Amino acid sequence: MRVTAVLPALNEEKTVGGVVRGCLDFVDQVLVVDGGSEDGTPHVALTSGARVLRLGRRGKGLAIQAAIRQEDADILLFVDADGSHRPQDIPHLVEPILRDEADLVIASRVTGGSDELYGRLDHLPRAVGMRLVQTLVNLCLGVGLTDIQNGFRAIKTPVARNLRLQEAGFGIDQEMAIRCLRMGYRVCNVPSHEDRRRFGKSNLCFWRVAPGVLWSAVRLLAGAVPREPRPTERGRP
Repeated sequence: MRVTAVLPALNEEKTVGGVVRGCLDFVDQVLVVDGGSEDGTPHVALTSGARVLRLGRRGKGLAIQAAIRQEDADILLFVDADGSHRPQDIPHLVEPILRDEADLVIASRVTGGSDELYGRLDHLPRAVGMRLVQTLVNLCLGVGLTDIQNGFRAIKTPVARNLRLQEAGFGIDQEMAIRCLRMGYRVCNVPSHEDRRRFGKSNLCFWRVAPGVLWSAVRLLAGAVPREPRPTERGRP
């Protein structure tokens, strides 16, 4: 199966090159989806070996949706461009799909550890919010997952297209997982350590995005998507 690594990026010129080169050791190609960077992110990505898709509009969800529409690889692997995810863990994410044991595999910071999420006291609200959403998902859908919000993940491309994702921002990570679960697809976690971003500041402002992310989770869990796909929607790549 062919694997494409997708990097949503915004002003990450200092890290994107290293992430692209690291991913290319484990995947067939890398696509950087640039949301309108004002620095040299697109140029660095290109010279490091990636293809670049320039959206001109900001939003992690928009970047992921664009990649899903465009890419024809069998598996899409999503990686943050800030250097917080470890490319050497890519085989662990892809392997359950290759063995046909999962449709979506998400790296777990709970079992693998996170310098970014648990490293400082001011990260506590984000960690608590993540646990709250995860508990709601586990209780409502009868699963025992540890992390559905980590952006480091692999998914079968036909499954990703079948989800009809709508979130424009950071809520797309949990939307992808919840829609998969409600539509009967197989979701699992594998441990992976999340490092602290190497340069700059995160584009995620917890207090700005948290209300929308929580509301999105509640709406999806309340039944905004069908529990089971139609039989014709269960096709495999």
